[in-house]
Amino acid sequence: MWGCSAHPPPHPRPSIALDLMSQVMATGVTPLGYLGPEHAQALDLCRAPVSVAEVAAQLKLPAVVTKVLLSDLVDCGALTTKPPVYHHTPTDRSLLEAVLDGLRRQL
Repeated sequence: MWGCSAHPPPHPRPSIALDLMSQVMATGVTPLGYLGPEHAQALDLCRAPVSVAEVAAQLKLPAVVTKVLLSDLVDCGALTTKPPVYHHTPTDRSLLEAVLDGLRRQL
């Protein structure tokens, strides 16, 4: 099954790499061709920005399956993506020591 058309493209382009924390959002573009029920459900969940992990949890599907569904929708223009934003904040040494102490007590 192909997410946005009845036939595979003659030269499929590599799908985008989606991180679990990547944000996806519907573009408003209606996909052409047949969409399976999982594609339609995923697209419905993406009306507002949402992480790939959240979509997987809502669909109750493995993350790898969700990534394929979302990649199909991105490839046909129905979704847009935004890479995860990582804020580099130095970790407090005292917090790390407290966590380590707690772990040691559990052993």
